Amino acid sequence: MTEGIDIPDRRGRTGLDRYGRDLTGNPRVRIRDVEVLSCDWYVLRKTTFDFRHADGHWSREQRENYDRGDGATILLYAAEPRTVLLTRQFRLPAYVNGHPDGLLIETAAGLLDGDSPEEAIRREAAEETGHVVGKPEHVFDVYMSPGSVTERVHFFAAPYDPGTAATAGGGIAAEGEDITVLELSFAEALAMIRDGRIADAKTIMLLQWAALDGPFRAPR
Repeated sequence: MTEGIDIPDRRGRTGLDRYGRDLTGNPRVRIRDVEVLSCDWYVLRKTTFDFRHADGHWSREQRENYDRGDGATILLYAAEPRTVLLTRQFRLPAYVNGHPDGLLIETAAGLLDGDSPEEAIRREAAEETGHVVGKPEHVFDVYMSPGSVTERVHFFAAPYDPGTAATAGGGIAAEGEDITVLELSFAEALAMIRDGRIADAKTIMLLQWAALDGPFRAPR
């Protein structure tokens, strides 16, 4: 008996080796086997599949894919005085891969954890920044690292002001979160992209959206 397959793993999941086996949307792909390599908290799988190339020949391929669930992120902005609310927290993967101190400046974000994307991002915004937002604007949905990670991130934006602040934010200490809330001018945030102080992909995407099509776009 194997945890996550025949018997529940630490998160109560079974059948994790069935993920992707019933896909039929692409006739050029035939799933042959799914092996669960790890299911400690998230799930690492190795999938074997046959792939028909453009010239018609078939090849057998294997890919590992990491399943941590889908997520959501939000840019909180004030059109006047042209500011944004971002967060700063320690990210071990960035730290071990060359970031000087691992403290990344980011838009508020988190996993869906069974909620709808809108519900999840309102929860995460409140936990991380302390601001309770109304109905956020949906911006786009993005596969952030499609070569190896299944996660799709739902991007949102919403205004904030002193009246939306319910707490000081900072994250949930019981979950190990230690988050600093940063209020920056939009011009400074863009400068931080240019000089590398902001190096998080989702944050860069939302700030550039804000400049091109969002609340800080130039008059047309």
